Amino acid sequence: MNTALYWFRSDLRLEDNPNFLSACKAADGLLPIYAHAPQESLLWGFDRIGRHRQQFLRDALSDLRRKLEQLGSDLLELQSPPGDSISIVDLVMELAQRYGIKTIYCEAIHAPEEMQALALLKQAGFTVHAELESTMIAVRDLPFTPDAMPDQFTQFRSKIEKAKYLFTDPVLAPSRIPALPGDFKRSAVADAQSSVKTESFGKSNGHPHSSFPHCSEACRGGTTAAEGHLRQYLARALPHSYKVTRNQLHGLDYSSKLSPWLALGSISARSVMKQLKQFESEQGANEGSYWLWFELLWRDYFRVLHLKYGKQLYCASGLNQSEKPIHNARGFQHWCSGTTGESIVDAGMRELKATGYLSNRLRQVVASYLIYDLHSDWRAGAAWFESQLLDYDVYSNQGNWLYIAGRGTDPRGGRRFNPQKQAQDHDANGSYRALWLSD
Repeated sequence: MNTALYWFRSDLRLEDNPNFLSACKAADGLLPIYAHAPQESLLWGFDRIGRHRQQFLRDALSDLRRKLEQLGSDLLELQSPPGDSISIVDLVMELAQRYGIKTIYCEAIHAPEEMQALALLKQAGFTVHAELESTMIAVRDLPFTPDAMPDQFTQFRSKIEKAKYLFTDPVLAPSRIPALPGDFKRSAVADAQSSVKTESFGKSNGHPHSSFPHCSEACRGGTTAAEGHLRQYLARALPHSYKVTRNQLHGLDYSSKLSPWLALGSISARSVMKQLKQFESEQGANEGSYWLWFELLWRDYFRVLHLKYGKQLYCASGLNQSEKPIHNARGFQHWCSGTTGESIVDAGMRELKATGYLSNRLRQVVASYLIYDLHSDWRAGAAWFESQLLDYDVYSNQGNWLYIAGRGTDPRGGRRFNPQKQAQDHDANGSYRALWLSD
């Protein structure tokens, strides 16, 4: 029997998952797994995955398991024992060896740690099939190769718009999933998953002021909630007002709020675009609906940038060989806790810690403040966002922090935001600051 292993990474869905579809077509048997990263402390002194994202991930995995079970399959979650920091790669290899599996399918994530994991699997003798499939426009459909992509986003966008190929059509979910290994027992799944308890990841009970209430049924992790949210967002014609409202600071409807589900791959950018185009054909296109595509293109841009530059994006100096950043450790701690004394920054940082979410406008403001006002290392800020954000995405997080710091591809050489002006422009009546600074 030709049994393969499918390793879900940041693609926790069956619909429009080309890698999973390929595995289903090629293998006679298939074992779907998810490997939890060890809850390690980063060199900056805090956990890598905060409680909000942990709970959102738990909900997404539960939803994925239900969908696999509906097709006669299952999901085996792997977690190193408490107190043991067995790597993800070792967990995957040990399981594959236990079942005599030599072929592994998964999503390719073109960031250093994630690519190193695939390299180690190949070095160990496994056949690994992995493609980057999280883009809105498939790499093969771009009007240039990744090595020849324009570094500046405006030129990147211009070439794509001239080619008039705005997104790649999504693929259907598999109609059937190959059988689980013959010696696979449902009890083995239960035993393995009994060690993957919510308590070991921390628990989030939500926050009454959250702009993305991930503990509510409508905003839980998983494809079911993602598809439901997109349906109601389109049904209410909210894309038409997106550009006008997108810089607001608080509330559910000012932005699409699709990013948490996109980050875990519970829904794909291609599926979103297909439904958005259907919406435009029925209710008309305008600048707001265009701007949703524009923001999804930024997401693609940072992915293709990783294909072009790889590890260079993770160097302290970034792409421009500037001096290594200095770090104000005391200032960084005040920034994390929302006690800098700058009201708009403190309000944003308290919201982030309390809810796992922060508006795009405030992400730029607080990042700028850490780099240019507190003179702290941009990498520390990127790490804090990784720990705290529900919608952490390795590509966008790294790309955006480099951009703000002037160590990426920003033609202006960095973006400093005046916090007082930002507060006046976006919170003139002080209601946002009052909401988060009253605690």
